[in-house]
Amino acid sequence: MAVKKRFDAVVVGAGAGGAAAAWRLCEQGLHVLILEAGPRFNPGADYRLHRPDWERFLFPDPAGSRGDFTIGTLGRLDPADEELRSWNRASGPLVRGNMRQAANPGYWHVQGVGGSTLHFVGESHRMHPDAMKLASQHGAGCDWPLDYAGLEPYYTLCENLVGVAGPAEQGARWRSQPYPLPPHPPSPSARKLLAAGRRLNMKWQENSRAALSMPFDGRPACNYCGNCSRGCPLGDKGSADVTFIRKAEASGRLTVKPLCPVVRFHSGAGGTIGSVEYIDNKKLQRVETPILILAAGAVQTPRLLLANRNRLYPEGFANSSGQVGRNFMETLSWSSSGLVAGLSHSHAGLPADVICWDFNAPDAIPGVIGGCRFNSATQEIGFTGPIAYASRVVSGFGAQLKNGVRTTFGRVMSVGAIGEFLPNEGTYVDLDPSRKDRLGMPFPRLHSQLERGEIQRLKFMASQSRRLLKEAGAELVEEAGAWDNFSATHVFGTCRMGNNPKTSVVDSHCRCHDHSNLFITDASVFPSSGGGEAPSLTISALAVRTADAIVSG
Repeated sequence: MAVKKRFDAVVVGAGAGGAAAAWRLCEQGLHVLILEAGPRFNPGADYRLHRPDWERFLFPDPAGSRGDFTIGTLGRLDPADEELRSWNRASGPLVRGNMRQAANPGYWHVQGVGGSTLHFVGESHRMHPDAMKLASQHGAGCDWPLDYAGLEPYYTLCENLVGVAGPAEQGARWRSQPYPLPPHPPSPSARKLLAAGRRLNMKWQENSRAALSMPFDGRPACNYCGNCSRGCPLGDKGSADVTFIRKAEASGRLTVKPLCPVVRFHSGAGGTIGSVEYIDNKKLQRVETPILILAAGAVQTPRLLLANRNRLYPEGFANSSGQVGRNFMETLSWSSSGLVAGLSHSHAGLPADVICWDFNAPDAIPGVIGGCRFNSATQEIGFTGPIAYASRVVSGFGAQLKNGVRTTFGRVMSVGAIGEFLPNEGTYVDLDPSRKDRLGMPFPRLHSQLERGEIQRLKFMASQSRRLLKEAGAELVEEAGAWDNFSATHVFGTCRMGNNPKTSVVDSHCRCHDHSNLFITDASVFPSSGGGEAPSLTISALAVRTADAIVSG
């Protein structure tokens, strides 16, 4: 077995957290190795938007670009909540029976250089300050061990590096500096939504987006094709590969090894992790870890820790608290779509380009703790091409189907909502006892249960979405939500951050309580999910803050 040259720090995972931490360490003079389990994508060749059959393909999935996992218990469906069942006009109910199911694949993520930022739509949000104080202010969930003011300078730094476009007004999320770029113009469907929202006295505004509204830092402006989640071939979307990784590699101090999954940790002196083993081109390699940063995401990070057990750590590394894998929080989502007479070209424009924060604060929804947000969702949920209309909106065959698509295409308007998810005992990640990957490592297994608060929040999200569509004059054609469909894009909480080593895995600077040289910089450290905020900006801000703490000692 070869022993590689010594790096100052080793980072596992090249997504929003790993890339941001690596960039900051390189900027401050450290030599960093990133071990990434997935491939490195070539945007110009791999993303298929230039092909006539582009709509048949989602984000590419070459070998190694999806982490292994299985789905455990998801819970039963109460007939009293039937109003939340997912359906569309062409297929009817999407889930039949009384068991909650995983919508294939159930957990959406990317392994690769850039991680899940490669297929995200680019929403770039700061947490609501009150969402970080749920327990102390509202008696539910868990507090963060830091506050918004402690994170604000890092939000600003990351927004300026990524190139975020957004409006000045951000309500409770006070800002020390304006966004580096002006907001994007609303798309045709978003303009309809803005008008309906105003008539209902809702405050809608342009969304803050990691997509360029004008050329910035050597990257071009967005062309509004509406397909951010299929991969951006232009490079205007602020994914981690074209922002943090590009800049870190320019320093000459970053080495990135794609398709190199980590398989084993080795104990070092004084309770540290001394080295890790990984696979490179089918050969086992080992590298010393003076500093080890785990950033593999809220599913694969706990898997690595739990799967590595030895005499000193029989419950896995970093798990003296028993909290690794616990406190999992999934995505509480809803969308309603309808056909609007007189609307055209709704397939074009930037996804999620307008947003409503009215109900985002933890106490903003009557009768339940935890907030939600609403956004335009037409492009985000795939109404960007004729196949979506033919398979979800229009029924029939042959000439009837063709005529239906011709008369409806470009008329769908969709409202999306994402809400708070509070940790519960039935929602966690553990190791599947019966499934192992080709390297002999057990699969992580995802369990998730919706408590009554989540059901109440979903009902509010559905009722407000329908109210908006009705006000816009839409004829409802599709609804989908987390009640019967487990389909998580944002996942959190499996290595919770906190001050008490008995109830948390890492401290306020993401340093592991059990191992002084181990840091975790992905969404697994989030103590709460927030009221619908997209997490990537907060992940990056926390990671840069962690890197500064590492350098300052």
